[in-house]
Amino acid sequence: MRDISEALAAHLGGDATTVCHAWRVTRRDGTVLGFTEHDRDLAFDGTGFLAASGFRASESEASSGLAADAGEVTGGFSNVAISDADVAAGRYDGARVEQFLVNWQAPDQHVRLTVQEIGEVTRAGGAFRAELRSLTHRLGEVKGRSYGRRCDAAFGDARCGASLAGRSEAGTIRARAGDVVLHVSGLFAAAGAYRYGLLRMTSGANAGWSTDVQDHAVAGPDASMALLTLWLPPPLPLSAGDTFTVTMGCDKSFATCRDRFANTLNFRGFPHMPGSDFSYGYADGETVHDGRPLFA
Repeated sequence: MRDISEALAAHLGGDATTVCHAWRVTRRDGTVLGFTEHDRDLAFDGTGFLAASGFRASESEASSGLAADAGEVTGGFSNVAISDADVAAGRYDGARVEQFLVNWQAPDQHVRLTVQEIGEVTRAGGAFRAELRSLTHRLGEVKGRSYGRRCDAAFGDARCGASLAGRSEAGTIRARAGDVVLHVSGLFAAAGAYRYGLLRMTSGANAGWSTDVQDHAVAGPDASMALLTLWLPPPLPLSAGDTFTVTMGCDKSFATCRDRFANTLNFRGFPHMPGSDFSYGYADGETVHDGRPLFA
């Protein structure tokens, strides 16, 4: 139930109103931005709301119960509001959006209408279109663990327990061979050490962006030169001289956990789980069903 102040309720009950919409966007990095469809800037609730930003509501759907509501906001890129580079870098993905109804003649008279999150963002022709999802969409997310042979923990997290100390290096991009293949320097680990690892950019246009490493190979006679293949291309082009850190990865198999990291007690998979061919088989003269463990 919305709590509408007596002053705003009296204004809405009058013959004429001076109300508009305003949006407060809180990104996951903590940056807070305010926008309004009014022709002048507004300030209330500790936030400044920019006018003439091109930020406006589009179509929306509302439903009762726990169904996830959906809507859209659209706008144009500008240097003082939302930049194309920030959207391309994913800085608005999952951002919190609060929509207000406000009396622009007395901004202290306002009420929060909805709280939503930004979903898919598309860019075209110097403008953007962002999907808004109500918080109830989280009820549709898959929760819990999967039952499988491989570990479902993230390498180095609390459930994994493996130490990341000494298992990362800082490097520099020397050249690109396409969008996902990088020639880098500064890495002295053996080939394959950073396969399935995590690369995080520390400088350049993509500073703060991270992605998984698909493959790692040594390139050339210099031990520090390496070839990294990324799973996904960066939101903005990488340049020679950009720096990064890369952390070792794990293929989540029991053998790797045991032999490479000596971390079998924390393995979060089920390596003794038989495959479907074995589970649905039966004892005969050609197969062994004696209860011995099966390793992944």
